[in-house]
Amino acid sequence: MARKVAGASFIGTALESYDFYVFGTAAALVLNRIFFPDVDAATGILLSFLTLGMGFVARPLGAILFGHIGDRAGRKTSLIGTIVLMGTATGAVGLLPDYNTIGIWAPLLLVLLRLLQGLAVGGEWGGSILIATEHAPARRRALYAAIPQIGSPVGTIMVTGIFLLLASVSDEAMAAGVWRIPFLLAFPFMGIALYLRLAIDETPVFKDVAKAHQVTRIPLAEVLRHQWRAVLVAAAAALLGIGSYFLMTTYTQAYGVSQLGLSESTVLNAALVGSVLQLATIPAFGLLATRIGSARMVLAGAVATLLISFPLYFIISNATTPVYILTILIGGIAPTAAWAALGGLMADLFPARTGFTAMSLAYSIAGILSGFTPSITQGFSNATGGAWWHPGVVLALMSLITIAGALAARRMSGQNTDAALKVQA
Repeated sequence: MARKVAGASFIGTALESYDFYVFGTAAALVLNRIFFPDVDAATGILLSFLTLGMGFVARPLGAILFGHIGDRAGRKTSLIGTIVLMGTATGAVGLLPDYNTIGIWAPLLLVLLRLLQGLAVGGEWGGSILIATEHAPARRRALYAAIPQIGSPVGTIMVTGIFLLLASVSDEAMAAGVWRIPFLLAFPFMGIALYLRLAIDETPVFKDVAKAHQVTRIPLAEVLRHQWRAVLVAAAAALLGIGSYFLMTTYTQAYGVSQLGLSESTVLNAALVGSVLQLATIPAFGLLATRIGSARMVLAGAVATLLISFPLYFIISNATTPVYILTILIGGIAPTAAWAALGGLMADLFPARTGFTAMSLAYSIAGILSGFTPSITQGFSNATGGAWWHPGVVLALMSLITIAGALAARRMSGQNTDAALKVQA
């Protein structure tokens, strides 16, 4: 049953990751021309990235809403809601009229749908981790927590593969409506994910909480009273795992095309190859985390990323096509370690009765900062004249924050659950 649930959780997360990441890739490559055509290219990309970031603003609200449902009514009920909302919002982007058709309403509606996407993702990640780990054997929790994380590269592979297929069409055809195809595919994907979610059993851990009459009346209030420090620690530990994707994929794709003169197919192929590698590295790091601990694994990944931050972007700034792809491939390994072990780190920090709300809230706080990474980095680029080191500063800063979070998590893991339960009793 544990393997069945983990597999279903991974597939559902992969499809939901597709929905969320398709916006990021489109923001880097095409949305500026569709929804912000009256500004210059650099400003259009910046506005497109700001729209991307708006999805993260809604994440805390989604964490509160779906966390409340998950901690009160069950993990399964909440995860069904997130997949329906996400799929509907993503598919609706593909139905939006463009700026030339309805003017300012086009970008406003785009922002609204992005906010709905963020609302859904706010509850998705924490629930996926919980439904996997709460079915898992105790000694394998870190590995099972890594399995839903594989959904992230699978979503990236799906998005990148589709955009590579579309890269051969002309700019005119893309602007005329071809860009809508990746978004419209969200509707059938939603049907698949919903079917799989309906087949998942509720977790035995939540059933035990409900049977013991320990279901929290207002999960958010309990989290804010007793677990706010752990939430901040978890958010810090999550920053690199989430933010590195939007820096090294979304931002670096736009940087590679607009500043380095690389083709769209080159930057897409780099993301594709890097995501395929993650299919092996995420479970490997998850397995290693079962031996050394999830917090140590996150710490190791953040330290390694800090060391390569500036060399990585120095090489990228002078890269040819094969060198660019190889650099993105190798450079993505270190932050993947922090990402793979993140679910296990958070699962060790919070008690089951408020786990959905606490994990989702921490993930969402990190997501707000991460979502604006491309726009912040673009603004930094404009201020420094596109200096080669400007993305390295952002990556190094995220690494330092995650190092601090992982160190604190190491001290808190194993004692927070017991302490919280004693306080609540």
